[in-house]
Parts: sequence; structure tokens; C-alpha cells
Amino acid sequence: MAQIQQEHPTVFIVDDDASIRFAMQALMDSVNIKHEIFSSGDEFLESVEDHRPGCLVLDIRMPGLGGLELQEELVKRGNMLPIIFITGHGDVPMAVEAMQKGAVDFIQKPFRDQDLLDRVRDALMTDKERREENERHTEVEKRLARLTNREREVFDLVVTGKPNKVIAYELGVSQRTVEIHRARVMEKMQARSLADLVKMHMTA
Repeated sequence: MAQIQQEHPTVFIVDDDASIRFAMQALMDSVNIKHEIFSSGDEFLESVEDHRPGCLVLDIRMPGLGGLELQEELVKRGNMLPIIFITGHGDVPMAVEAMQKGAVDFIQKPFRDQDLLDRVRDALMTDKERREENERHTEVEKRLARLTNREREVFDLVVTGKPNKVIAYELGVSQRTVEIHRARVMEKMQARSLADLVKMHMTA
């Protein structure tokens, strides 16, 4: 988690129009947002192979690898970078399709600088929240892996709200045995309350 918080997010901008690239670079510089500029989808794929935090501002229509094709390639690679599509007149149906496939927003040309900045900041927050959720999921999975089979059975029944005596009856063990397992589950899952356990079960 700390590593994610320490790394500054990057706005990746992909557009084949040099004037738009220049304008967006100047805009990002003016508000001190870290950014990288690319003239094509292929150039972006060659240069950005890791899963750095940030968002992608992407022209929907480009020669070669178009915006939708780049989006599909990123999905195949498991890269869930939030995408804001830049669209021209008549591109709204394509933008709607892109959002159905996971894009977070689109903005039509010509656009106001502030409108783009608002969308960028929303997308960066979306990326931060997704990464934190993935981190929580990974941590819960690690804790679950420490449970024995019996402890996992007790965990799955406890989070339904069933009392110990009912769990004991269903598992064919004594109530005291359930109490012991329940205490171990709380300890291994690092849960302070039943509500904590329920949240972890939902996360898993």
C-alpha cells in the first residue's frame, strides 16, 4: 500500500494531433500534473509496459492502432488504467461502446481546459481507489490462506450471523470447539468485530 501512495500518478496522453498534444502538455505543466505524451497507440504500448498508477487520455480515432483497439489490448494485458476518451463530432456511439467496455469518461472536442482537468482528477481518484481495493483484496486472500479447512468453514458460517450453537450443530462439533475456532479466525483475519469479518468476506 505504501508503495502505491508514494508513487505519483502519471497522466498518459495519446493523440496523433501534434497541436492537441502540445496544448495538453502545456495544460498539465500549468497545474504540475505528471504526464507523458505519445503520438500513437503503438508508441504507448511499447513505452508503457508496467502498471504504473495514473490514467490514460486517449484519442478515439487515430491512424494505425485506434483508441478502441488500444483499450482492448490493455484489457487483454490486465492493465486497468482508467481511460478518458477524446472524441470528435459523430464519435459519441463509439465513446458509449468504450464506456461499456470499461472506460471511465469521454470528452468532446473542442473542450474547456477545466473540463478536461476535472475528468483527469476524477480518473486519478478512480485509479487510486481501484488500487487500494486490489491491495485490500490481496491482503484478505493472504489472511484466508492461513485458515485451516475447519476454520474456513466456521468463518463462512459466522459471517451469515448464525450463533455458535447453530454452527456447532451444522458442523457436528461442540459449541466450545466452535468458540475456539472462531477466536482463531478472528486472530488470523486480524478482525476486531463480526462486522470486520463480514467486510472481509465480501472483499474476498
